[in-house]
Amino acid sequence: MEFRVRYAPSPTGFQHIGGVRTALFNYFAAKSNGGSFILRVEDTDRERYSTAYLDDLYQTLTWLGLSWDEGPIKGGPCGPYIQSERLEIYQKYAKQLVDEGKAYYCYCSPERLEEVRKKQEESKSEYQGYDRHCRSLTEEERAEYERQGIKPVIRLKVPTEGKTTFHDIIMGDITRKNKDVSPDPVLLKSDGYPTYHLANVVDDHLMGITHIMRAQEWIPSGPLHILLYQAFGWEPPVYCHLPMVMGKDGKKLSKRHGSTSVKDFRDKGYLPETIINYVTLVGWALDGEREIFSKEDLEKCFKIENIHKAPGVFDYKKLDWFNGYYIRQKSDEELAQLIKPYLESAGFKADEEKLISLAHAAKERMKTLSDIVSLSSFLFEDVPVTDRSIYVAKGSDEEKTLSALKRGSEIFISSLEKGEAEEKIEEALLELSKELEIKVNGVFQPLRVAITNSQVSLPLFDSVRLLGMDETKRRIKRAISFLEEK
Repeated sequence: MEFRVRYAPSPTGFQHIGGVRTALFNYFAAKSNGGSFILRVEDTDRERYSTAYLDDLYQTLTWLGLSWDEGPIKGGPCGPYIQSERLEIYQKYAKQLVDEGKAYYCYCSPERLEEVRKKQEESKSEYQGYDRHCRSLTEEERAEYERQGIKPVIRLKVPTEGKTTFHDIIMGDITRKNKDVSPDPVLLKSDGYPTYHLANVVDDHLMGITHIMRAQEWIPSGPLHILLYQAFGWEPPVYCHLPMVMGKDGKKLSKRHGSTSVKDFRDKGYLPETIINYVTLVGWALDGEREIFSKEDLEKCFKIENIHKAPGVFDYKKLDWFNGYYIRQKSDEELAQLIKPYLESAGFKADEEKLISLAHAAKERMKTLSDIVSLSSFLFEDVPVTDRSIYVAKGSDEEKTLSALKRGSEIFISSLEKGEAEEKIEEALLELSKELEIKVNGVFQPLRVAITNSQVSLPLFDSVRLLGMDETKRRIKRAISFLEEK
């Protein structure tokens, strides 16, 4: 039997990192098992649907290199793969259940349902939910509703007794009493659109999905879906509910923790290699030790059995570490092209040669591609520091800082002009710090701030090479004059 999995997002928001983790797990499970990865768009929530979100879905998967074997745009034998284009299919199967006595038409108005809900709350009834008012309507009662022009919904007849069990690869057997399953949920709305439950089950069956890999938040829907499979007389797929993605505070990852959409991460300058590698490790591990995986590695070694049962923690600092690693793996030429859009967006322009030199200089200090703007702004605009304290390193003072800058700049400039090695220049500045009885940063910091107008910048020697000796001298002279002012 062919291994077939699907990623079935709803385009009601930008792709969340948790959703993309689901896509990655499904994709790698398919590839490692020689199977198919199907993309299905569940767009039946028309109120929140947006073409911008649909475009973001396609762009995100394409950016990550997750090519679907079947789905929108590409097509396939089980199409269409967009649910709003499959309405007649859902209507057919919903009516089939009605004809077989496994579902029924419900004519209750929203007002009546709200009244029922309020009465249940006020009486603190143990029974909460739809009261099955229309479950046993006579033909005459139904005909009367039809004469009034009321368009019904179709509800599933959920058994009121017994239990329903399904097996999950990770969680084991999950059992729920039928009386605790959502009471007779709507399968088909009055406008002819299906609810998630009907569309999900029908599509998974007709598309031959063998393994359903989705977030653990869908576990409560599992028994209901099994009841639907049983009503249709279909064999359910294998279930694998994925661990939740949590913040470090133990709560579900949300905007309060930081960026959560892949679009945000992409805009900030995270690489696709980073997202693929790190996000796959949030809830999965090969051996508990190895951390670096290429997309090709994961296509071979990913195993469903290695998915964790416990929630995965999304660590933004760890994400930065991975991104810094992958940035350093880029050649200077590759990185130059990646940082170019960020510089241009900031209004900075550089020729190819300068871009490559800048990429080489910045590589070790970048966590994201967008860091290039703050690291290199001094090369494109001169905004001198007007706060003396910025020049003063911890443990030093303004008097020592001025002395360190004067004497340190003499050593620095003279040695550079003589062509001395960087190591030798650093040794000379270290000796100066000992003589002045300050830490070595007390000498380097005022030099760095004078040249780059910042405490955080490119490496000092690279900064001078990119800035030019004449401009370097001018800025140092200006800084000394500033610190000499009373």
